[in-house]
Amino acid sequence: MGRKPRIAAVAIGLITAWSGDAQPPGKFEVASVKISPPGAGETSWSALGGTTFTAVNIPLRILVQMAYAVGEKQLAGEDQLGSEEYDVSAKSQNGEILTSENLKPMLISLLTERFGLVTHRDTKLSPGYTLVIAKGGSKLHASGAAEGQSAILRGRIIGHGADMAVLAAMLGRPLGVPVIDKTGIEGRYDIDLRFAPEGSADTSLPSIFTAIQEQLGLKLESQKIPLEMLVIDHCQRVPTEN
Repeated sequence: MGRKPRIAAVAIGLITAWSGDAQPPGKFEVASVKISPPGAGETSWSALGGTTFTAVNIPLRILVQMAYAVGEKQLAGEDQLGSEEYDVSAKSQNGEILTSENLKPMLISLLTERFGLVTHRDTKLSPGYTLVIAKGGSKLHASGAAEGQSAILRGRIIGHGADMAVLAAMLGRPLGVPVIDKTGIEGRYDIDLRFAPEGSADTSLPSIFTAIQEQLGLKLESQKIPLEMLVIDHCQRVPTEN
């Protein structure tokens, strides 16, 4: 579940046989997309672990970020996405359980078919950080579970069965710049990182930089990094009929 602005789920391939009138792999079986009524409330969504993707009052830019696994600073031409919010309800094929991987092609198909979304990729150098192993080694706790929900809260990052690429992406949000994984660490881990939010007067918690070293045995190194951009070439803001 994701909520605006306190929490964001990182959310973030379907293999099935198909024939006849069935939808091909990478598409939802059925999907409803409607513009949300004005003043409808907070943005929220729920997907992983079930067979239905549901979103309420969700902006197109968030749907695009989820579909293409990009951060806010990796979008160009996002003014074409507008400021409207949408209600989405979509069901996977044949009871397929949704994961962060098989959900992405389904969302891409949905955005392409209902909004006429056209994009291309580009790359630019950007200030950011690389995530590396700190002196003394990793303090990560291996996860015994499959990938689950991850969340970014004020002063806290939670990951269930998260790999290092997911952790790097989540760290980029409170830091406000992209982070790429250079740890070389494989596998999935349970993460509960607690730190003082920027501008907080609470001195009982360490800065995010200190917290990463003390709690995870990792560190951030500042440098210019190649940032893959998703360029929005075209998008219609009124979805085609369900």
